[in-house]
Amino acid sequence: MNRYTKIISPTGAYFTKDFEKKKKNLIKVREVKEDTVRKFFLNGDCEVLIYFEETGKEILIDFFSPEEEIKKYLGPKFISR
Repeated sequence: MNRYTKIISPTGAYFTKDFEKKKKNLIKVREVKEDTVRKFFLNGDCEVLIYFEETGKEILIDFFSPEEEIKKYLGPKFISR
């Protein structure tokens, strides 16, 4: 299962994904588009870690989380109809 991170800061929010480099044994963090995250989320193939920069609070949301939480933290586009 893929894990994406939504970082919420005072200036805005963006999604990232951690990629592990096998040869150099390090983790590379890259920014990804919301559409990419939404596609995998609606398929039930990923989970999203919501991270608040100011407070350090973390919330884990997956496809089976309550609709209210998904709508509150990710938006109405992430709810399957």
